[in-house]
Amino acid sequence: MTVQQEDPPVPMPLTKQDFEALARFRFGIRRYLRFSEETVRRHGITPQQYQLLLALKGFPGREWATVGELAERLQLRHHSTVELVNRAQGQKLVQRAHDPDDARVVRVGLTLDGEQILAELSALHRSELERMSTVLALPSWEAPEPASLPSDADSPD
Repeated sequence: MTVQQEDPPVPMPLTKQDFEALARFRFGIRRYLRFSEETVRRHGITPQQYQLLLALKGFPGREWATVGELAERLQLRHHSTVELVNRAQGQKLVQRAHDPDDARVVRVGLTLDGEQILAELSALHRSELERMSTVLALPSWEAPEPASLPSDADSPD
């Protein structure tokens, strides 16, 4: 038995204001990313390393993650994540440890140095986000007014 899927709804055409809102939002994102890239480099790490540290600290429910979980969170290939973790470990930002319950699992966690630099950088990022809150506000999409229907008085008998 095959299940027929419905086509997705056709999106409404965008107005000039919609394009302006999208462009303003995209500009805000790019400005924030540029701020982030420059800030983390001034602190001696790469933007990818900052993202790694943030992914580790922000991992739901625990203080560590596997390389596979980090690859998913960072949207990287497994081997690229291994190299990123290797470089961060070389800078003493992260450490690897075997899982006490399953020796096949390797946990990646922050070191004290990693915790310290992440705290400093994240405070700067939060301040920048607060400063840019109006630029980074999600665009609001105004639904077009529905066409008014003729009233009974306007319809012929």
